Amino acid sequence: MSENRIGHIRLTSHPGAAAKSRYPINWGAPSARERGPIIAAPANPDRNCIGAHGGAYAIYRALAVSAGALNPSVRPDLTNTAPVVPIGPHPQWRTPGKIVSLDPWGHLVVDAFNDEIAAGADIRPTIAITRARLMLPEIQDAIAAGRLTSDGTVLHADGQIAVTKAAIDPAWHLPGVAARFDVNEEKLRHTLFEQTGGMYPELVTRPDLEVFLPPIGGVTLYIFGDPAALGDRKRALTCRVHDECNGSDVFGSDICTCRPYLTHGIEECVKAAQGRGVGLIVYNRKEGRALGEVTKFLVYNARKRQPGGDQAATYFERTECVAGVQDARFQQLMPDVLHWLGVSHIDRFLSMSNMKHDALVGAGVSIGERVPIPPGLVPSDASVELEAKKAAGYFSADAAPSAEDLTRVVGRDLKDF
Repeated sequence: MSENRIGHIRLTSHPGAAAKSRYPINWGAPSARERGPIIAAPANPDRNCIGAHGGAYAIYRALAVSAGALNPSVRPDLTNTAPVVPIGPHPQWRTPGKIVSLDPWGHLVVDAFNDEIAAGADIRPTIAITRARLMLPEIQDAIAAGRLTSDGTVLHADGQIAVTKAAIDPAWHLPGVAARFDVNEEKLRHTLFEQTGGMYPELVTRPDLEVFLPPIGGVTLYIFGDPAALGDRKRALTCRVHDECNGSDVFGSDICTCRPYLTHGIEECVKAAQGRGVGLIVYNRKEGRALGEVTKFLVYNARKRQPGGDQAATYFERTECVAGVQDARFQQLMPDVLHWLGVSHIDRFLSMSNMKHDALVGAGVSIGERVPIPPGLVPSDASVELEAKKAAGYFSADAAPSAEDLTRVVGRDLKDF
């Protein structure tokens, strides 16, 4: 077992070798105080979870400490960092199994644990909520084309959109995550330990620690209109759940529909907010179907260099050949953020993905209308991707694909779906 060089306790010891935390975590409790704070500071004797704050950015923090630029014992001054709007609490927060991948109380820690923080406890938020303006050329184009009109509140004359946005770092309740995927918790812990190269020994040595802050990206939310309307069934909700695609979202690649669908979603969210409803963009850090950008670019090369060029019939096959799986996003955890917002119904769901639709419906979030991307927004080089997705069963306004189409594109029997 390894000794923490900057602390006074064995962080990777078996239960019983370390002192019991003063702050036990009671996941799913009805209040923040009853649930208990999440404390992840490496040298803190009150540490009660696995991992570190900041997800993947914890590695950069380690570099800053190593370079002498950051004092590892520094505590954040959280003065004036409180959320700009209230979110929750909602009934889903205390419903067993509803939220397992984020801390629903993560934005309220300053108020809930003010005394403990003042006394020196290193308790940090995992959620931040602020206000901002968005500026997108596609929105300016929509104004020029007459599809959108400035109202001076949601949409300004120069094309700026007023939004409320939230950043959410993941916090996994390991028993809940295991149940969500219908796997044994011990097997989940061992697999996480092995597939991260043994980075977190406590996954296998400390079964008493049930919360894990994984080194992955989190979620960003953009709310258009009144955030209080999100859980109000009398106010129509337009929503797009979008998985990160840096090449398209940021740099405008013409090989996929990601940015066009994202900006279309933003336009529809603006319309919803202007119509006394509310719009929501859920932006998940799951680059390349959660396979990563390097894998995605390797697949691009493999698709384009195959005999006959890029084809819908081999679209998913080439991904599986490189990555071993067609899609690693597995949307089982995705509905958690909707539960955190108190959402139980989406009136207009801007997505063609059956995986996302089925995950939401299976989690108790009902969906009214499904809205595919308008054909005029599909870049010419992205037609292969779109046709492959339609043939693989993605929702569209076209006729449903035949069994032959599904088998031809995916290369599997329908029973495998």
